[in-house]
Amino acid sequence: MKNHLREGCWKMAINQISIDELAEEEKETVRKLLVESYQQYEHEYNNAQVWEEYLTNIKASVDNPDVEKILIAKSEDKILGTLQLFSSSDKAYQRPELQISSPIIRLLAVHPDARGRGIAQELLKAGLQYARSQGVKQLYLHSGDKMQRAIRLYEWFGFKRDHAKEFFNNEILVKCYRYDL
Repeated sequence: MKNHLREGCWKMAINQISIDELAEEEKETVRKLLVESYQQYEHEYNNAQVWEEYLTNIKASVDNPDVEKILIAKSEDKILGTLQLFSSSDKAYQRPELQISSPIIRLLAVHPDARGRGIAQELLKAGLQYARSQGVKQLYLHSGDKMQRAIRLYEWFGFKRDHAKEFFNNEILVKCYRYDL
């Protein structure tokens, strides 16, 4: 048992996760990571054209001029996860009517081969640090019923549902979660 514990600690030490801002030369890697991460939801889409539009939007998000920051999680110089931060609902969704003037997390993604290692938690912590640095009282994110594992993570992390900031995208309810700082 001792050897196993030591081995586990050793593995944790060499698999340290660092959070950095996305560099220009890393954009293509992040684009691929986003597609590979969100690929799990393809079967949820009955319409292939809607799925392709979703993928196109995900790929284009890396070059979105409205994004405030794109963070990446790395271990041993390999990008394992990412998230995007926006300054408001107007910038994140072109929905000023939501009246969110606090940071919003979008497109949190962890590569399927890297899940279960705390990467999403580290990215969420970095998002909280960013929000605090902006002097705001809340951090928001939105998700849908298709993403149950992600929603469980957000709730475990301390995000609370905010029904007042939800909206419909076509016929899909986009649920809002808020973290009070």
